[in-house]
Amino acid sequence: MSESVTHDLRVIVAGGGEMGVRTAELLDDRGHDVVIVESDPDRCDELADRYIATIIEGDASRPATLRQAQPERSDVIAALTDDETTNFAICMAAQRMSDIRTVMRISETADELYEEFVDGLVFPERLGARAATNEIANGGVRTIEDIGGNVEVVEVEVADDAPVAGKRLDEVRLPRGSLIIVDYRGDRLGGPDTVLEPGHRYVLAVESNVADEVMNLFRG
Repeated sequence: MSESVTHDLRVIVAGGGEMGVRTAELLDDRGHDVVIVESDPDRCDELADRYIATIIEGDASRPATLRQAQPERSDVIAALTDDETTNFAICMAAQRMSDIRTVMRISETADELYEEFVDGLVFPERLGARAATNEIANGGVRTIEDIGGNVEVVEVEVADDAPVAGKRLDEVRLPRGSLIIVDYRGDRLGGPDTVLEPGHRYVLAVESNVADEVMNLFRG
């Protein structure tokens, strides 16, 4: 498994079904750049109208289509179609084209050898898009729950060089629409005297329109 990352990612999502699109939305909320590859032309038109990602029409398991997504310029490819064999083929092809992290959706009990070939596995029936997002981003941020609407509860690690590192909460101007729920010990609600210690994790509620700004403050 790759080390945690603190920069914005370029992510290829293969498969524009509900799981792929919801994952793309969560990644977009965190400030990452997403490309969706989808084979259904009508679905591509629908996704293009939602403006959450660059859309490429085609079958991602075909090398010519996959190259259009430019894996050599990307950090992660998430193969999230509903066909496990197709997802494995996409990950293998992407690895041959570039040095890229691979995350693969599986539909049944995982083949124990998958972990020799791909960097992350996702069981959507158990965990869904939030797990896929956490596996893809792998950068000190973990979605805990969608409250509903535009609010998400996330656990965020303060990076050593983050703007908020080492500061008290009353010294930090968090954007309206964000709230620290629990301090790093997990035994107190966040308050003015809460110190944002580098390397520690905090639970926050964040509205989607300020999620990118909050991540920049905590992750640098």
